[in-house]
Amino acid sequence: MIVIAGPCVIEDRDTLFIVAKKLKELQREFPEHTFIFKASFDKANRSSIYSYRGPGLEKGLKLLKEVKNEFSLPITTDIHEPWQAELVAEVADVLQIPAFLCRQTDLLVQAAKTGKVVNVKKGQFMAPWDMENVVEKLKVSGANEVWLTERGTTFGYNNLVVDFRSIPIMKKFADKVIFDATHSVQRPGGLGKSSGGDREFVPYLSRAAVAVGVDGLFFETHPQPEKALSDGPNMVKLSYFPDLLKRLLALDSFTRELFNG
Repeated sequence: MIVIAGPCVIEDRDTLFIVAKKLKELQREFPEHTFIFKASFDKANRSSIYSYRGPGLEKGLKLLKEVKNEFSLPITTDIHEPWQAELVAEVADVLQIPAFLCRQTDLLVQAAKTGKVVNVKKGQFMAPWDMENVVEKLKVSGANEVWLTERGTTFGYNNLVVDFRSIPIMKKFADKVIFDATHSVQRPGGLGKSSGGDREFVPYLSRAAVAVGVDGLFFETHPQPEKALSDGPNMVKLSYFPDLLKRLLALDSFTRELFNG
């Protein structure tokens, strides 16, 4: 299982290190799984122009490099523009393409050219089978490994629904399929100038994704989600995260034995 976890956006060094330390502890406890630390240096698609976006590229990459060196964890972060790909690839092991940008050809091409793993969030407006064209753009452009992440589909206004058929569908043409357990319970723009969310449903949807056979899980987690500067309503509280993850990894082991044995 691939486990991607971290705060939505880089807020400060202390928060990064608190979350990264917990992720490192889990990595030591479950060495057979791959743990990747996630945080964004810029959230370029916030609901309001007044919302906090992050520290920016230069300071953000410096902090992510500190996390990588201190905890020996692989790093992933978003890129929003083609010129960012090469710079971010100097620190990140996996380049993440935000859902709203999943069809941006120039962005995908430059990400592919770095030689790093590229993880593309499936757009809320995309059918799972249409993501095959996204994978083709990356592969033709030189990508060695492409992951796709399911994060819900637009269902009316300010709501998302997860169609779990997308996991086996996308596994036919992606190297790995990840389930974003926290953005899938988001209510985009649901609070007017920011997004809402229903974090109480994270355990249910993540269990379903594991049962279906997903390759990895993505969580945004924070010591105090109610005080987080981005996506607080859908983030998992850090103190609850280890217990949730342990149960999910146990379910994954059972499911694999049951269906692959």
